[in-house]
Amino acid sequence: MIKKIISLFTVVFLIQYIAIAQIPSGYYNTANGLTGAPLKTALYNIIKGHTERTYANLWTDFQTTDKKPNGKVWDMYSDIPGGTPPYEFTFVTNQCGNYSVEGDCYNREHSFPKSWFNDGTPMYTDLFHIVPTDGKVNGERSNYPFGKVNSPGWTSQNGSKVGPNVYPGYTGTVFEPIDSFKGDFARNYFYMVTRYQNLISGWVTDMLDNSTYPSFTVWAKNMLIEWNNLDPVSSKEINRNNAVYGIQHNRNPYIDHPEYVNLVWGGGSIILVNSITVQGQGGATSITTQGGSLQLSATVLPANASNSTYTWSVKNPTATINSSGLLTAVSDGIDTVVATANDGSGIQGILAISISNQGNGINYIDLSDKVSIYPNPVNDVINIDIKKMQVLPDHITITDIRGRMVYQLTKVSNHQKIDVADLEKGMYFISISGKNSKSVFKFIR
Repeated sequence: MIKKIISLFTVVFLIQYIAIAQIPSGYYNTANGLTGAPLKTALYNIIKGHTERTYANLWTDFQTTDKKPNGKVWDMYSDIPGGTPPYEFTFVTNQCGNYSVEGDCYNREHSFPKSWFNDGTPMYTDLFHIVPTDGKVNGERSNYPFGKVNSPGWTSQNGSKVGPNVYPGYTGTVFEPIDSFKGDFARNYFYMVTRYQNLISGWVTDMLDNSTYPSFTVWAKNMLIEWNNLDPVSSKEINRNNAVYGIQHNRNPYIDHPEYVNLVWGGGSIILVNSITVQGQGGATSITTQGGSLQLSATVLPANASNSTYTWSVKNPTATINSSGLLTAVSDGIDTVVATANDGSGIQGILAISISNQGNGINYIDLSDKVSIYPNPVNDVINIDIKKMQVLPDHITITDIRGRMVYQLTKVSNHQKIDVADLEKGMYFISISGKNSKSVFKFIR
């Protein structure tokens, strides 16, 4: 069998950054080390004075800030993440206009209702809380606070509800979005009371206490913190944050740094990530089809970490990875996928992926039927038997899952005993190569 293999010990770092890397250098420096009201005020000073939009601008802005991967409008009042939405809107074509039922058109929803701040500016056109939503659902939402509903008087097609609040501390009528977007709306609200903390004393809503700090009533603060934890920052929010920054030139700090929510309102302590486990879909650790891809996922612990987001990267040029963890093969070899915690803890999750059959590079004769490696797992000594070859390979290398070469042999015999007692426990790769032959084998120490 003919395979194309790229040498393991030729390491070229190819890092794919998710959109969070677009935070300007030093943007939050003045907030470092602060908690509570001082942190909130520092963030206010960082994000105030944004470029104000006109109300008409918002229609065009949505085409940048709220576009689904399929090009449709990202409407959080009708979308069903992971499922099939009851309908979708096309930009411009389905712009409201008049409506009578769900699915008629989309309009400009002040998720933080404009009546609460008496249609004041610049809040009236601030993209961080204005999103495109179904006109009918927007109308049913009215200017009700967000809350928890068990007995809805009205339910939208995606499961958003209007009814009496059952969250402790308030019994009025509220609107409850679906769980998948509760964090999005909570972080919008944290933004609003931070960006406009100099104005909120005159705002009217049962969710605010009209103070600069903590700004929220107790029940609203507790609920929004829960929503922030329930629905962590997604790539959708990160991309939207960057898009809005490009338009009105300020950012939502609670998307960039979800841990700020706890530092401002939750007692001032940060719970750091202590482990990340990376896994391929279905437990897969290889890509064997040309140009194939593999979806990676990561499990972050503890579950209540203040910032559970992470950045995907790969260590070798044999594959690329996007911000959602989709790994795409480029050339044969072993690549190391890394998920790095964004909370400053330095914690990483690592998984080695074998990539083959990519049909580019140099063609080599596969040695898998001519080489035996045993025992596997190995304790102290690993044996390599090479048979049925007139010309022996001239290199044996051992590489760890980070792509670092830990052993090399340039004089190869038919039978090799390699002492691996000093290697740390874990997964390793043996590359056996010659002028026109090469194969890679995995073993566990």
